[in-house]
Amino acid sequence: MKASRRNFLKNTAKGTAAIALSAVLPIPGFSAASYSRIMGSNDRIRVGMMGVNSRGLALANNYSRQKNCEVISVSDVDSRAAEKCINSVYGITKSKPKAVPDFRKALENKNMDALVVAAPDHWHAPAAILAAKAGKHVYLEKPCSHNPYEGELLVKVADKYKTVIQMGNQRRSWPNVAAGIREVQEGTIGRAYFAKGWYTNNRASIGVGKEIDVPSWLNYELWQGPAPRRALKDNLIHYNWHWFWNWGTGEALNNGTHMIDLMRWGLGVDYPSRVTSAGGRYRYKDDWETPDTQVITLEFPNNTSMTWEGRSCNGRTVEGNSVGVIFYGEKGSLAIDGNAYVIYDLDNKVVKEVKNQTIIDPRNLMNPAESLDALHIQNFFAGIQKGATLNADILGGYQSTLLCQLGNISLRSGNALHIDTTNGHILNDAVAQKFWKRDYEQGWEPTL
Repeated sequence: MKASRRNFLKNTAKGTAAIALSAVLPIPGFSAASYSRIMGSNDRIRVGMMGVNSRGLALANNYSRQKNCEVISVSDVDSRAAEKCINSVYGITKSKPKAVPDFRKALENKNMDALVVAAPDHWHAPAAILAAKAGKHVYLEKPCSHNPYEGELLVKVADKYKTVIQMGNQRRSWPNVAAGIREVQEGTIGRAYFAKGWYTNNRASIGVGKEIDVPSWLNYELWQGPAPRRALKDNLIHYNWHWFWNWGTGEALNNGTHMIDLMRWGLGVDYPSRVTSAGGRYRYKDDWETPDTQVITLEFPNNTSMTWEGRSCNGRTVEGNSVGVIFYGEKGSLAIDGNAYVIYDLDNKVVKEVKNQTIIDPRNLMNPAESLDALHIQNFFAGIQKGATLNADILGGYQSTLLCQLGNISLRSGNALHIDTTNGHILNDAVAQKFWKRDYEQGWEPTL
């Protein structure tokens, strides 16, 4: 039964534009239940959700609204978050997914086709690897890994187990973003040789945490998973783990991944030749370990370069936007903001402007652009059902993630990094190489 269902998902040919559109948009007069009866249950991809407190809840709701999908399980170490998500999915579909607190148990379900991973960064690659080994496809929120070693391992796992893994750099599927990148690649601004990306916010201090007992609603052992054990403090869960190296990866991978991915895409580059970074925790004196202010500079062998600027604690905009990217070329510049772009000539005159059709809030931590993200989800489904080319396959996801990680490694080591441009590896730097792989809690190490 499992084999026949998997063959169906791979071989189904319902791939016309009209059907793809109806998968995203509801047909007037039909409820979710009536629509599923028309399609037949086997036409729908059955997914399990892992990590549903914030971004994962938004994804669960989005997946639930896809008419060719069924959310069958919800896994979270926080029982309150799981219950909230289950009720939210029920409100959309009138069908309750099963609560499976440990996602590893959820992977045992032979009816599950894919796992959606939106847990903290230290769980991203290990969870995706376990899912691939269980024969599941994976939608993996960015960054794809906590460190470069895990990213390389994940690429190998995807190839070995032949699973579809889509990274959640959703802008790859936003129509106007893709059109703007094509303009860059086709030479509208001449040869693009430099790109600048940024993210700004006004994040408050996280203070100095106090050790606390683990609350009854939290499985803290499973939450830590592959990370070396640390005592629970009252300023860690659910969001501030981003700013601790043991679990998080800082603003560079929290938000920088999106912009660095766009710059890598537009400039047509894979691995850099040289990486430098400067910054620190400047704004407050508290437990926050990662930089709140950081500039990463990456140079590439095709005579191009890019910079990314992150300011977590000063929200002054760049080019009028809190987050964005701009490409500089021989004949002009092209700036991307949300699902919009503007082309300027060398005299700063606007040559072309393509505007957003959708309201986007880049500072919304949970769900900045749901309808656009649905396009990314549908591309993931097309990869599973029809073998369609993914807009954000795991190799490209790893390459973009790696650029951010190399920036962090340069900052933490204090060194300019010289890189093997064939594979992204650090050359002749023992200090920096120590950050290529993390320490793991014994028994929790990801393996091929």
